Amino acid sequence: MEKGLIISPYEIVGSPLCVASDDGQKVFERLAAAVKEEKSVTVSFRNVTSLTSAFLNAAIGQLYGSFSPGEIRARLKVKDMAPADLALLKRVVDTAKEYFKDPGRFSKAERAALRGKNA
Repeated sequence: MEKGLIISPYEIVGSPLCVASDDGQKVFERLAAAVKEEKSVTVSFRNVTSLTSAFLNAAIGQLYGSFSPGEIRARLKVKDMAPADLALLKRVVDTAKEYFKDPGRFSKAERAALRGKNA
C-alpha cells in the first residue's frame, strides 16, 4: 500500500462549517480516488466546528456504494473528531452499509411512506 494521505474537509470546504452535501461531495471525490488507488487515507476533521449527517452521508456514506466495508476499513481512518461527531459518523456508516446492501428495499419503503403522506 502506498504512503497515506491526509485529507482535510476544512481545507476542501474552506470553512469550519461542514454542513452541505455539495461540500461533502467534494470530499467524497478525493476519498474515492484515493481508495480506488489503494492508498491509505486519514480524514482529519481538525478545525471543523459544525458537522451534519448530510455532509457525512455525501463525504463518507456513499463510499459504501463503491467499495466494500472491508476496503474502506482497511484504507480509511478518521481523526480529530469530537465524540458527538464520531457518534454521528457511526450512525451514517451503519445506515450506509444497510442501504447499499439492498437499495431497492429503501426505495420501496420511501415510496410507501410518501404514498401514506399523500393519501
